[in-house]
Amino acid sequence: MLVVTIAGVLLAFAVPSFKRVTSANRIAAEINGLLGDLQFARSEAIKEGQTVRVCVSQDGATCSTSATAWQNGWIVFSDVNNSGTVDSGDPVLRVQSTLTSSDALIEKNSIAVVTFNREGFAVGLPNGGALITLHASPVDKASTRCLSISLVGVMATMLYDGVTCT
Repeated sequence: MLVVTIAGVLLAFAVPSFKRVTSANRIAAEINGLLGDLQFARSEAIKEGQTVRVCVSQDGATCSTSATAWQNGWIVFSDVNNSGTVDSGDPVLRVQSTLTSSDALIEKNSIAVVTFNREGFAVGLPNGGALITLHASPVDKASTRCLSISLVGVMATMLYDGVTCT
């Protein structure tokens, strides 16, 4: 009986801690997945010497024109004819399907596409660049990460302090 009581007390402390660790790992993996695909797109733009875009995509083949919810998935494609859309001659380089969790990836300026030109600069972003925030549920500072993209193409993940990303 004593062993069962001790085991119960230990489990009462271990289970919530384990949930926090697994949630933190999931959040890090999701934001790092987007960061990795953005870095890949930038390097491909420089390597190929042409425009490469990363856009929100719900079907893994075309860009969503109205949705800005990055948690629905995204694609990386070479925009050979610089049309802004995936055409028959534009190779899709990577596909990320919908996130399996209830997490939300929100861009503060409702940007649904990030475009890198042949020099690796992020073009078409607002003056301050872009900031994509990953909110897990329940939303708190431990379950929120941010991804910033500057106009020169520099990207970084940041922690959320409860008010801003740092």
